[in-house]
Amino acid sequence: MSYLIKPAGYKALLNLSQTEMGIKKIKDFFQQNLSSELRLRRVTAPLFVLKGMGINDDLNGTERAVTFPIKDLNDSKAEIVHSLAKWKRLTLADYNIEEGYGIYTDMNAIRSDEELGNLHSLYVDQWDWERVMSPKERNIEFLKETVRRIYAAMVRTEYLVYEMFPQIRPTLPQQIHFIHSEDLLQKYPTFTPKEREDAIAKEYGAVFIIGIGCQLSNGEKHDGRAPDYDDWSTVAENGQTGLNGDLLVWDDVLNRSMELSSMGIRVDKEALLRQLKTCNAEEKKELYFHKRLLNGELPQSIGGGIGQSRLCMFYLRKAHIGEIQASIWPEEMRQEARAAGMYLI
Repeated sequence: MSYLIKPAGYKALLNLSQTEMGIKKIKDFFQQNLSSELRLRRVTAPLFVLKGMGINDDLNGTERAVTFPIKDLNDSKAEIVHSLAKWKRLTLADYNIEEGYGIYTDMNAIRSDEELGNLHSLYVDQWDWERVMSPKERNIEFLKETVRRIYAAMVRTEYLVYEMFPQIRPTLPQQIHFIHSEDLLQKYPTFTPKEREDAIAKEYGAVFIIGIGCQLSNGEKHDGRAPDYDDWSTVAENGQTGLNGDLLVWDDVLNRSMELSSMGIRVDKEALLRQLKTCNAEEKKELYFHKRLLNGELPQSIGGGIGQSRLCMFYLRKAHIGEIQASIWPEEMRQEARAAGMYLI
């Protein structure tokens, strides 16, 4: 069900022409900085993959992929990607990328089961990235250092926006705060996961929540995560579980937290087997991607996705993602948004 947040007194700070110019500048500048920070080279990505190979992202395991038959392949089915979480790791192996280097790409996806709103669209555009790592880097400190590098690129990009449009004042703190999802639960034991995210993001301005997908002390997960890309079950030296997380910032326009990136150290053989068993999905061991991983054909890696439209929405102080990208919206939402000062493309 769609849901629209209507900020009181909202008025866009930029007109349509300024917005389009800002989007172009942000995308060009940020991807160059991301590439430099993580030593990534750009590659071309697919819009669709063959169904039944385990390559498409399952997200939470319930979302339906858009599918279509391919005439020249005897009507074999293809799926529009949800994301490229697994495809990127296959590409690292096929391109023989060296340790310490990686790839990034413009990912375009369709998520037809998305609940539409200010932050969620049928159309998803991300910078999907993946980097080869060594076994000794399989620890929480390496994850945090990678997050800091990505966040540094975000801070620099916000200053670029301020130089272009002085009416948009920078709000990001210089440093990002880290907290484990279990510690966040203990900090706000009566809050829902979304309420916890809002509270911690408002307190610190920018936060990375570690351990997305692992079971917490209340028997629940902070949020869902597929069992076959991020490692959310490895136990660290401090006893906490998870080598992944979500990067959130506080958005003053919507007066709530905004997730800009989901990322993590990827599963190795042990973590994959453990998580497939936990999720009762052991039949996936027979799929193409999973077989290659279990056979030791894929490098250890760290990777994630960074929302392009959301990043532009945050920097340009927009109240709806439809002010950044062209998509399909319920007519009622379009009318309500326009009445509230949000002009959806």
